[in-house]
Amino acid sequence: MANLRPSRAALGLLRLPYTDRWGRASIVAGRRRGAAARRRRAARLKVVAAGGGLVLVLLVVFWSAVWPYITGALVLGGVGAAGWWLWRTDRLVRGRDRLWRQEEAVKTGHRTLSEVDAMTGTEFEDLVADLCRRDGCTEVRRVGGANDNGADVVGRLPDGRTMVIQCKRYAPSSTIASRELRDLLGAKVHFEADLAVFVTTTRFSHPSERFAVQHGILAVHRDHLGLWNNGASLLSLSEVNGRGQGDSRHRARWKRAYGS
Repeated sequence: MANLRPSRAALGLLRLPYTDRWGRASIVAGRRRGAAARRRRAARLKVVAAGGGLVLVLLVVFWSAVWPYITGALVLGGVGAAGWWLWRTDRLVRGRDRLWRQEEAVKTGHRTLSEVDAMTGTEFEDLVADLCRRDGCTEVRRVGGANDNGADVVGRLPDGRTMVIQCKRYAPSSTIASRELRDLLGAKVHFEADLAVFVTTTRFSHPSERFAVQHGILAVHRDHLGLWNNGASLLSLSEVNGRGQGDSRHRARWKRAYGS
């Protein structure tokens, strides 16, 4: 009996017309969908154009009646945009200023007393003012210079009291005498301050230290300046005012270190 099973080639020839027919149908359907989408886009554009034209015609016809409202809306929009821009600019400036102050506070805290010793008098006054601001003091400004009336920095403490500060960047081998503290008392009276502060890079003599305690002067000597520079607050130093310069052994080490 002859083999009646069709060959693979014959089957392929039989399927080929159907495959071509379905492929052509898919292509035609895709073209129809693309044409329909283009028609929808064109219809939407026509609607938008017609709406815009209608609005333009209405504006021309009723311009005398609507122009005050349009002008007001434009002005309000401009004012709102300007206000938003100013608000955003203010936020950016404040943010950058806050970041700068934080960076400066970190730099200030990393200064060593040796670096402070190398400062000029003006730089030392600026350092003291920056430390006051770091501790939350307000209205801080440097007033040192000629005719400074015995004050280098003035400001207001976090608790609201006013302060006047005398800054003396002396060599560590020097000693603060009582007469310099008396000058600060005169500055306290002149500026009507609640608290007088004397900040120095050296030490106080025993008479000057007693004078400071008796007259309510906050005497910040070198050791306390180091604590303040490293993060202690100015008001916390008032709790140890008149102390911290050590006993005779500490003074002997001081003389060996600084030569006095």
